[in-house]
Amino acid sequence: MTVDEALLRSLTPKVLGILVRRGADFAAAEDAVQEALAEAVRGWPRNPPRDPLGWLVTAAWRKFLDATRTDTARRRREDLVHAEPAPGPVPGTDDTLWLYFLCAHPSLTPSSAVALTLRAVGGLTTRQIARAYLVPEATMAQRISRAKKTVAGVRFDRPGDVATVLRVLYLVFNEGYSGDVDLAAEAIRLTRQLAAAIEDPEVAGLLALMLLHHARRASRTAADGSLVPLAAQDRARWDTAMIAEGVEVLQAALAQDRLGEFQAQAAIAALHADAPTAEETDWVQIVEWYDELLALTGSPVVRLNRAVAVGEADGPRAGLRALAELDGSLPRHTAVAAYLHERDGDPQKAARLYAEAAEKAANLAEREYLTRQAARLNARKNPPGR
Repeated sequence: MTVDEALLRSLTPKVLGILVRRGADFAAAEDAVQEALAEAVRGWPRNPPRDPLGWLVTAAWRKFLDATRTDTARRRREDLVHAEPAPGPVPGTDDTLWLYFLCAHPSLTPSSAVALTLRAVGGLTTRQIARAYLVPEATMAQRISRAKKTVAGVRFDRPGDVATVLRVLYLVFNEGYSGDVDLAAEAIRLTRQLAAAIEDPEVAGLLALMLLHHARRASRTAADGSLVPLAAQDRARWDTAMIAEGVEVLQAALAQDRLGEFQAQAAIAALHADAPTAEETDWVQIVEWYDELLALTGSPVVRLNRAVAVGEADGPRAGLRALAELDGSLPRHTAVAAYLHERDGDPQKAARLYAEAAEKAANLAEREYLTRQAARLNARKNPPGR
C-alpha cells in the first residue's frame, strides 16, 4: 500500500492553520507540518490512521512542541506544553483562505510567494519544488526560509488581496511541467480549492482560463518536442470535457457582471476552443474581448496580442498598422511582425524577421520554432537545385 499523496496535500493547509490558531508561529508551524507529512509517508502505508487529519494535527503539534523545547522562551514553551489538547476530533475551522493571502503577501517577491504557496498550501516538499524550478534544493530551502521569516509576524485584521493570490497561482500554472511535479495541474487544484473557499468571479475566471488552456496541452508539442502553434494543433486531441467545464465556469462568472482580466482572458480562450477549425475562429469577437482586456489592464502585451487578432479579423495590413503603434522592444514583437508580413505576401522580410526573433527568443523551444519558420521561407525563396 502507498500513501495517498493527494490526500496529504489537501490536508496540509488545514493542519497548518490549526497549529497557527493554537499559538504556533507560522515558520515553526510550517516546519512541524512538513515533518509530520514526512512521518505519514513513512508510516501510513503500514498503519493507516482512521482519522488522517487528526493524526496529522497531533503529529505536527508534537513536532512543534519538540522544537520549542530548544528555544529560550521557557515560559512560553511551558504554556504551550500544558495547552496540548487531548486526542479527539479537530476543530472544523479551515484557515486555508488565510494561508493563501499570507503566502501571497505583497512584501514577498513573486518567486518567494510561489515557493511558499506550493509548500504551505500545496503540501509539496522543498525537494519537489526545487526540482520543478530546476534549482538546487539548498537554494529553494533558503528562498522558503526567507519567505517564512518575512511573513512570520503578519496578522490579518482585514481581507487579503485576492488579485495578488490569483497572480501567484497563475505564475505557478505557467510553469507547466518540470521535475516530478506537474505545476499546471497543481495550480488548477489550488485554484479549485480557492474557488470553493471564496465566491469571486475573478477566481472563477482564473480557474476557467487554466482549464481552457490545459485542455489543449496534449496538442501543443510534436513527438520530437517542438512547439505546435494553435492554428496547426490537432483539435481532436483537445480535452473536450475540460473545455466544457471551463466554459461552464466562465459563464457563471460572467453572469455576475463584474468583469475582470482573468474572465476576459478566459473568454478569448473559450472562443479559440469553440472553433471547429482555426479558419472558423471568431476573430471579430476576439478583438472585442481584447478591447475589454485592454481597458482593464492597459498592458502592452495585451496590445501586442490584439494586433495579431486584428490581423486575423481585418487583414494583415490592419494588424501591421496596429503593431506599428507599439514599442518594438516588446517581447515577441518581432515574431508577430514576421507572421503578419508573411501573411501580407512579403516572405523575404518575414524570413529576416523570423531569424531576428529567434535570436531574441526566451527559451529553446521558441527559438527552434522561429528558426524553422525562417528556414522554411528561405527554402521557398531558394529551392534546392537552383
